[in-house]
Amino acid sequence: MEVHRELGKGFNEIVYSDALEIEFVDNNINYSREKTFDINYKGNLLPHKYKADFIIEDKIILELKAISCLHPANIKQTLNYLAISKLKLGLLINFGEDSLNYKRIVL
Repeated sequence: MEVHRELGKGFNEIVYSDALEIEFVDNNINYSREKTFDINYKGNLLPHKYKADFIIEDKIILELKAISCLHPANIKQTLNYLAISKLKLGLLINFGEDSLNYKRIVL
């Protein structure tokens, strides 16, 4: 909420990611940024990978958007990240709306 309060809407997703990273460091929150996950298909490692925006405390997928409104495809993307990471909780946050919009997604 602090990042949205400071920056408002209108920036690219990467700007919000950079600002969130500062908040995580300032608040001693354990995180990894742009964590890459392998995808296996019938025992074969696919060349393309999933890259989650943030993993918080090794428990939560944090997926960021800066779009006019969230779509079902954004929720499906977060669900895919949860499935491949074996984590149970995802937060999908959209900085592109007038008010900060988020969805809590549980697998």
